[in-house]
Amino acid sequence: QVQLVESGGGLAQPGGSLRLSCAASGFTFNTYAMSWYRQALRKQRELVATITSDGITMYADSVKGRFTISRDDAKITVYLQMNSLKPEDTAVYYCNAQRRRVEVWGQGTLVTVSS
Repeated sequence: QVQLVESGGGLAQPGGSLRLSCAASGFTFNTYAMSWYRQALRKQRELVATITSDGITMYADSVKGRFTISRDDAKITVYLQMNSLKPEDTAVYYCNAQRRRVEVWGQGTLVTVSS
């Protein structure tokens, strides 16, 4: 079964950190580009970070220097380390796998940044 399962969301204080994980199954993980997207209330879903199958990373300007995406192909998991969190980072975060025209989405995990 093709599946992505996110975990690690929750409540963090401004300036705090969280690490999201996304466990994959049912497809050849190491051949897919992996991304994290987020969608805040009443806003469109936006791309946060991507890591290619070769390990090349790309970030949205709003998270550069604060977030780090990484992957462990042996554990078929992708991570998003989020530091220096801001209230505007509050959103549902989704994991995405893409290879050519094939795309897989996770169910999302909620991140709330508030004091």
